[in-house]
Amino acid sequence: MTLPYRSLVDIDLTIRLRSVAAVATAAMSMVACSAPTADRPEDALASSQWWKGNTHTHTLWSDGNAAPEHVVDWYVEHGYDFLVLSDHNVLSQGELWFPVLAAGPSRLRPSDVGALVQHFGTDWVVAREVDGRLEMRLKTLPELKDAFEQPGEFILIQGEEITDRFEEHEVHVNGLNLADVIPPQGGASVRETVQRNIDAVIAHGREHDRPVLAHLNHPNCVPSLTPEDVASIRGERFFEVYNGHRSVLNHGDATTASTDRMWDTALTLRLTTLRLGLLYGLATDDAHHHHGRNPTSTPGRGWVWVRCEDLTPAGIITAMRSGAFYASTGVKLRDFGASDDAMWLSIETEPGVAYTTEFIGTRMRDGRPVEVGEVLATTTASRPEYRLPDDVLYVRARVTSSRSHPNPFAEGDMETAWGQPITGPAADLGRPGGPRGRGRLESP
Repeated sequence: MTLPYRSLVDIDLTIRLRSVAAVATAAMSMVACSAPTADRPEDALASSQWWKGNTHTHTLWSDGNAAPEHVVDWYVEHGYDFLVLSDHNVLSQGELWFPVLAAGPSRLRPSDVGALVQHFGTDWVVAREVDGRLEMRLKTLPELKDAFEQPGEFILIQGEEITDRFEEHEVHVNGLNLADVIPPQGGASVRETVQRNIDAVIAHGREHDRPVLAHLNHPNCVPSLTPEDVASIRGERFFEVYNGHRSVLNHGDATTASTDRMWDTALTLRLTTLRLGLLYGLATDDAHHHHGRNPTSTPGRGWVWVRCEDLTPAGIITAMRSGAFYASTGVKLRDFGASDDAMWLSIETEPGVAYTTEFIGTRMRDGRPVEVGEVLATTTASRPEYRLPDDVLYVRARVTSSRSHPNPFAEGDMETAWGQPITGPAADLGRPGGPRGRGRLESP
């Protein structure tokens, strides 16, 4: 059952009526989409580069339908630079033998094992027969690292989808760069369950003295979390604005807000009444089905591009925590950034493809939101820039191409990129717990 969407209008955080004069004045101040200014240091990050990765996918270690080496090989062959195997409540550690069955709803078939032997060699696959039943030993993450990792080309980051629930509500949090399994923490409410699992990841990083990251998964997986649930997370600031699993309502429906709308609602709450700072968005494919036998959740639907110098787990996690990444389902950016009064990006265009950039944000009047998640300006420029007027609380950019996604999670899914938000002049920077640094990509 889908939970009803409680909008900010319902909790009296928006002002419904605006005068025509106010609209005209705002429009004049917001038509500022143009090429970047000449004095902008576009080569400021010249020593770093972009790395493509996916932080959410599954294998036979939990509910995926493919051996881990099959999964990793797909991402390597398709140009990814890093991958997180995020199986449910388990790491790819120890010894696990998986049954090979020719009939029924088997997730590992003799033909799958034969394909592994053909691709990786007879010495790679380890199998045995127990009571007349064939079993194959699943590869561990250390074995996968030895086989696939190449310095500066491809790495695996150890992760887990901490899979919890409160009553009928699924609560899933991905922990990245973990040393050990983190068990589900439980809680007395949806929000407490979310927070306890995020807190466990943060505590794990401190205990093991390593950079970690927790992101809230598929908030629109039925029954969905509310925008207010997403807004309330503390200590971390990451959620999936796009998840490629077809049971997720990324675009929303009649009773459920889209994940884009959830983002704007959460940002407005976090930067006003909750005073929790910015919230960053990821795209993932959440792939479970890797053999073409089921189109529900296949690889290659959503990913992130991260900008940093070193392709290492610490480098990737640190860059993401600073906001130096964007989410994508096909649109690629050459660069992006912000100054004290502007946001800009440069799109890597392709012939015959049109790109529409929307700068989205919430304007404030008399300390209250005017309209949550308003499209402040739109442009088809390849190097758009938006100059922030004084009444903007935050701004983020969404770039949509004219090309349909080649492997859509839903009909009408277009190739898109989502940039991270920045705070605007209307954010109250002086309050404890508020955002730190206007117009900058912020670190937690």
